[in-house]
Amino acid sequence: MKGTLFSILIVSMLTASGVTPAIGNSDCAEPMPELFQRVSPSVVSISALTLDPFKISNRVSIAVGSGFIINNEGLVLTNSHVVFDHQAITVTLDDGRKTEAKLLGADPIFDLAVLRIPVPPEGHPTAALGDSDSVRIGQDVIAIGNPFGLEQTLTRGVVSGLNRIMPGSPVLTLPLIQTDASINPGNSGGPLMNRCGEVIGINTSILAEAQNIGFAVPINVAKSVIPELVKHGRVIRPWLGISGKLVKKELMGIINLPLVDGFLVETIDPGSPAQEAGIHGGVLPLTIAGTEFLLGGDIVTEINGQPVDNAENLLKVIGSLKVGDKVGLTLFHGKGTRSVELNLPERPLLPSDLHSSASNTLLPLKGRLMGFPLQ
Repeated sequence: MKGTLFSILIVSMLTASGVTPAIGNSDCAEPMPELFQRVSPSVVSISALTLDPFKISNRVSIAVGSGFIINNEGLVLTNSHVVFDHQAITVTLDDGRKTEAKLLGADPIFDLAVLRIPVPPEGHPTAALGDSDSVRIGQDVIAIGNPFGLEQTLTRGVVSGLNRIMPGSPVLTLPLIQTDASINPGNSGGPLMNRCGEVIGINTSILAEAQNIGFAVPINVAKSVIPELVKHGRVIRPWLGISGKLVKKELMGIINLPLVDGFLVETIDPGSPAQEAGIHGGVLPLTIAGTEFLLGGDIVTEINGQPVDNAENLLKVIGSLKVGDKVGLTLFHGKGTRSVELNLPERPLLPSDLHSSASNTLLPLKGRLMGFPLQ
């Protein structure tokens, strides 16, 4: 995936952390039954129990999902919304054996989590991690998981789209892989694989109103943060605290408001550096050609002197920021511009980050395919 919010770590770092690297992405014609037999033992079923102390009845809920073993040390990759903030996590291997799992780290932003289970038996298959940057629309893919508790279910399809942004979710604000391979509740955290049996994505969401429109987090995003999740238990990222979308001054021809090319600030997180700096959020909701805008806020035209008039520039600049940096923003509002400087703390976990993980469903995403937070 190009232009992720975090730099992709080199393969040697992944190897040093014990993650299985890609085995190559040549054309593969292994018969589907043999492919399934070879790769399915790396896929596990996950159940996570939560006890709500504030309820009088129905206090216990269980989230059910999938995951896959990524190395011989017992590391399992899955979705954050399957296991985050749960009291007990159980992993079931393909042969039916159950074992307790320890949550090493989770990131609700990218919806990724790493578990550790007792070291699998010698020779137990592990999933080979592919290269999501090389994925092409139309290529064959398979999904393996546990939809509705039906363990080791295989579905197949193609890559239907790339770089899908889901602003309907406060969490999944990174480019996702779209597929028509059937995924259902219980598939969360399971692998989306190419025909070579390499994992190219982690199944994470569906469009609730659609048929066979599912999404997976690109595996290169996971590979970039696995070492950090294992070491720190979280992904450490800087915090600006503003959300919105890119706009073009051509909108001036439609609405009678002064605009420039840049990032339109729509909402501001309470207590964030942006709020402390007096940055303005939007106040006027407006829908144009099916796209929702919250107008009236500042427009960020430059970050550290770099223009942010397109998505590529914006992601490049944001990806270069680190905790502790000072960042200068050039803001347009009304008919004038001003500059502000912010100190970037570590981004805290916000209420909007959390999925409703008390159910065993994939997150149903709604909304237009554009827009993301600068967080």
